[in-house]
Amino acid sequence: MSGGEREFPWWLVAMVVLLGGLAVMIWRDPVYAGLFAVVSRGVLTTIWVTLASFVAASVLGLAIAAAGLSRFRPLRQAAIFYVQLVRGIPIIVILSYTAFVGVPLLVAAYGTVFAPAIEAGLMPAVLTRDVDLVWRAVFALTIGYAAFLAEIFRAGILSVSKGQVEAATALGLGRFQVFRLIVLPQAVPVVLPPLGNDFISMVKDSALVSAIGVADIAYMGKTASSTNFRYFETYNIVAFLYLVMTLGLSLGLGWVERRLRRRYER
Repeated sequence: MSGGEREFPWWLVAMVVLLGGLAVMIWRDPVYAGLFAVVSRGVLTTIWVTLASFVAASVLGLAIAAAGLSRFRPLRQAAIFYVQLVRGIPIIVILSYTAFVGVPLLVAAYGTVFAPAIEAGLMPAVLTRDVDLVWRAVFALTIGYAAFLAEIFRAGILSVSKGQVEAATALGLGRFQVFRLIVLPQAVPVVLPPLGNDFISMVKDSALVSAIGVADIAYMGKTASSTNFRYFETYNIVAFLYLVMTLGLSLGLGWVERRLRRRYER
């Protein structure tokens, strides 16, 4: 491919044809239409779990990245320990441990610490069953993905040379001004592509929350196929819904990335 010539996206044409064919089948075939009506009930749950988890993981990941770059050695070592520990455990294990071990332990600790206030009616009593499975899933994905996002943020911050930061500080700029005017404009183009990739990965990994009983797309598909035994049609629809979301996100994030890159290169 020469110069600025762009290759025609035949892959996108093939993807549109594939998704279009599935959409026609869902529209015209009564079996597909009925299954789609059932499986699509999990779309909003999937979107909510993904968005809430990603926002929370981004905040926690940024805090961990800042701790990892701290001059205070115990804080720096604690951040490294968290990242190495969590990245070494599969997400499905984190989900199961959080939902069925972590949350019950937290509820028990809450009941023990605040027992006098609960008995006096000043604070509500909380049972493990009161903690919705969706929130347990969000909590678990936040814990799991924060470790990966922390490394992305750390790499973005470290991509800015120390000389620029020191020069800005010597000119009298405060820490926030240095971050906003020097670090952020250069770090954003670096972290945006991997952040987008992790967001898309989280959409797919959110299917794992079906293992703890969250009624997302994957759970609705598993429930539908176990009752009608139409596994081929059901999982075609499940794949269709995930492909529509991930392809849309991929194209949208690519467009945002190009816009931001042009903006910061001016």
